[in-house]
Amino acid sequence: MTATASSETAVPDEWHKTVCILCSANCGVELRVDGREITRVRGNKSHVASLGYTCEKALRLNHYQNGMKRLQSPMRREPDGSYTAVDWDTAIRDVAAGFTAIGQAHGQDKVMYYGGGGQGNHLVGVYGSATRRALGITVRSNALAQEKTGEAWVEGHLTGAHTHGDFHHAEVSIFLGKNPWHSHGFNEARRVLKDISKDPERSMIVIDPRRSETADLADFHLAVKPGTDAFCVAALLGVLVQEDMVNHAWLAEHATGIERVLRELSTVDVADFSQRCGIDETQIRATARRIGKATGGVSIYEDLGIEMAPHSTLVSYLQRLIWILVGSFNVPGGTTTHSGLVPMYSYGATGNEPKAPVTGGRIISGLVPCNEIPDMIMTDHPDRMRGMFIESANPVHSLAESPRWREAMRALDFSVVIDIAMTETAREASYVLPASSQYEKSEATFFGAAFPENHFTVRAPIFEPLEGTLPEADIHARIARELGLIDDDIIDELRAAAHDGLKPFGAALTDANKANPAMAAIGPIVMYLTLGDTLPDGMADAAPVWFSAHQCAMRFTDAVKAAGFEDVADEDLGDALFNAIITSRDGVTITKHTYEQGWAMVRTSDGKVHAEIPELLDDLAALASAPIDHRSADFPFILSAGERRAFTANTIMRDATWRKKDPDGALRLSPADADALGVVNGDKIRITTPGGSAVAPVEVNDTMQDGHISIPNGMGLYAEAEGDSDVVGVPPNELTTLDWKDEYAGTPWHKHVPAHLEAVGG
Repeated sequence: MTATASSETAVPDEWHKTVCILCSANCGVELRVDGREITRVRGNKSHVASLGYTCEKALRLNHYQNGMKRLQSPMRREPDGSYTAVDWDTAIRDVAAGFTAIGQAHGQDKVMYYGGGGQGNHLVGVYGSATRRALGITVRSNALAQEKTGEAWVEGHLTGAHTHGDFHHAEVSIFLGKNPWHSHGFNEARRVLKDISKDPERSMIVIDPRRSETADLADFHLAVKPGTDAFCVAALLGVLVQEDMVNHAWLAEHATGIERVLRELSTVDVADFSQRCGIDETQIRATARRIGKATGGVSIYEDLGIEMAPHSTLVSYLQRLIWILVGSFNVPGGTTTHSGLVPMYSYGATGNEPKAPVTGGRIISGLVPCNEIPDMIMTDHPDRMRGMFIESANPVHSLAESPRWREAMRALDFSVVIDIAMTETAREASYVLPASSQYEKSEATFFGAAFPENHFTVRAPIFEPLEGTLPEADIHARIARELGLIDDDIIDELRAAAHDGLKPFGAALTDANKANPAMAAIGPIVMYLTLGDTLPDGMADAAPVWFSAHQCAMRFTDAVKAAGFEDVADEDLGDALFNAIITSRDGVTITKHTYEQGWAMVRTSDGKVHAEIPELLDDLAALASAPIDHRSADFPFILSAGERRAFTANTIMRDATWRKKDPDGALRLSPADADALGVVNGDKIRITTPGGSAVAPVEVNDTMQDGHISIPNGMGLYAEAEGDSDVVGVPPNELTTLDWKDEYAGTPWHKHVPAHLEAVGG
């Protein structure tokens, strides 16, 4: 079974609805096509979440679909390091045998699964979870473990749930290490930012060393020194407590453990902390007072600017104390919990996390810290990782210290990469399996965090799969079959039941799972092979959404009914939700809550916010003696490695010509620093860090502080399948190191890399 584009998608003069896959906003778009080319892109005004909004990146989607040389055959690495094209049957047989051999010799806990989807393809991870269970793989990680696990650890303690701000309605919106103008993060980001900036009753606060595009719209820009966000946020909290702008009545009803929080914050030296972060004390106090007087909700968005910098987990905690202290939780305009079809995080182990094999780092939300993975391989420890299954991810390029990653990949006994191109990671793997692109199969993402209404979109394929490629669902199904886990008699029975309807299918699947637990473990694959056969053309890959729709309907019954399913009986709700999702190209509102219902999603033991996290309050107390600067005489600059700019998109865009601005990925530095170094726009400059050295063109930029420099993300990628083309721009992780990381979550300091600059003559 493979994805098949519907016949209507072959008509070039029609608009075909889908979503943009370049960031987590996943805005609805419409495409015109000519053959296999995307010729025009526009926002889909009917999309339930984005309402026609899109940014300039989506207009260049053809550079994703057709801007690189695609893999069209499985590739096997030979002993001399070269790659040979092989047929699919050989590849599947070798892949199953490779991982089975590791399991038999060392145990399947010596294999790691990494990845499972990017910004637009999370069904990949659903099928990957089935193969993990089939192979007995228990160790896993993905990019969240270099970004969001510190935040998840904090949320697990405070609420046991993921939270998100309501920036569409907040009276005060705070962006911390976040530039939504380019990185988005919520629906209609630029529209919302403009609306806030024009409304005299609302305020925007930006905490960022750089005067970003968002900061230009802000009422308060706290231009902190790089890496001093903890001092800034602690000072704001100190003012709130010391000037008694705290909602004591709300705290008494909805929070526990607040006593020590208030005690520690009452001793914060606001003047000293203001000086340490480089902000005038009067500006700190004015900002805190604006927060304290808000009656229409306070929402805060932290992002990689602080999550990949010193004190990142502490800052994740401190910023949440702001909305806790003022009581802006599960109220209009405030921070809220939210429902969803599939949760992004698991909080069950918070406070009692298992430890990573070999290194002992915290496994938060089931994910091994990314910065520890090479050390889990490059060792003689008996528990070292010996195999990796990597899917829709490029860790050799996107994780810290790429040279060490290349060594680690080659030290594995066996490794497999599933991707659409011969990526930097694929070039180090034992086997590479070519996947169909994200517009050649049905796909979806689980990012949605809106409240009180949340949405979900399954998109249909626009094109036939490229010859020689397979959708991931088919790849995983073939691996499961090779492992002997597919009982064709049961599959035939379930397929027949599915053709009789969703109700008969559900009953038959329940019976089959009870009778055959091994096949139950690969449920997504079973649904693909059975229910998928009954779905509209090209939608088979989305079959597992049926199970997720039932889970959502059972957990959030009232909210699902309020979202447009009022007349549906409880027992039919999951099927009705699934049918709506599968048939709509504009997305579906899947839940509609009241604010009071938001409290039912708080997963603490008593349903209250648990404000005290002892370890982090200890860190707050010690902050007064913590260093504020990690530069040295040898490395006098701080490099933000991987800045989001107008035309950057992680590692998904491999065609350098997609960038209309900053095509070479310039290093930005302040005018004063440029003068001191004797460089002007377009000159070449050498960046040297403890991790490596690279040369980039110069961009003199007055939004940068003196001593602060940046290079963009998504640069330095090979475009050709053979990996022999020139790269454009600096690969950021040739400059980063594994050692600089957060003490709690192990997340890297990509945004705080000590660096040296030297002009390059000629």
